[in-house]
Amino acid sequence: MAEQKKTAFITGSSRGIGRAIALALAEEGCRVQLHYNREKEQAEAVARQIQAAGGEAGVLQADLSRPDDVRKLGETAGPLDILVLNASIQIRCPWEQISVSMYEQQMNCNYLASLLLIQQTVPHMKQQHWGRIVTIGSVQECKPHPDMLVYSASKAAQRNLVQSLALQLAGEGITVNDVAPGVIDTDRNKAALADPIYAAKVRASIPTGDWGRPEDCAALVRLLVSEAGRYITGQCIYIDGGKSIQ
Repeated sequence: MAEQKKTAFITGSSRGIGRAIALALAEEGCRVQLHYNREKEQAEAVARQIQAAGGEAGVLQADLSRPDDVRKLGETAGPLDILVLNASIQIRCPWEQISVSMYEQQMNCNYLASLLLIQQTVPHMKQQHWGRIVTIGSVQECKPHPDMLVYSASKAAQRNLVQSLALQLAGEGITVNDVAPGVIDTDRNKAALADPIYAAKVRASIPTGDWGRPEDCAALVRLLVSEAGRYITGQCIYIDGGKSIQ
């Protein structure tokens, strides 16, 4: 009997790393649920690309900085086999100028939304004794950027969440891991890296001397959610050209 098709939900999958993960899991044969906040056209374009290749894809909208939106999203997404928590908000700001609003936006999206979606997803995974949860963290978990204090803290908290849940869910056939990218060539980083002086400084901090690609992250996620990754849980794996050990 053919193995039942897995349903994967990737938050923040209209572009960048999330898009690359969605395409990779669709290639793996997963039924993909895409998510976006404001970029509807881009998310729908990703869905059409998957469908044109013979895959299945749906598109869901939610503002993950709003807990009520997150709860509704979890209900709409339905039973999931694979949950990839990629969406995040990153606000550059000197620590002295961080406002309560900046804090809440980042912590709600980057940490609380992860917790709420996992709470909604795990009961189905327990029922079938199989599940894969992957958070997309950041090298800032161990190398915090001075102008991204809250973002760095949210990613460190998310990593702690992963390690705690991995221990609690290991006996349920559910793995929980964190993939921590370094400097990846995405829309988010293009403006900062367009400054040649800043770009040179950043490049000098990366042992391999180059940026990563979204596909580098997608390849690892593809492994972690497959049967080949069944024995990996509770891990934080950096994809950063060695930046985390520099």
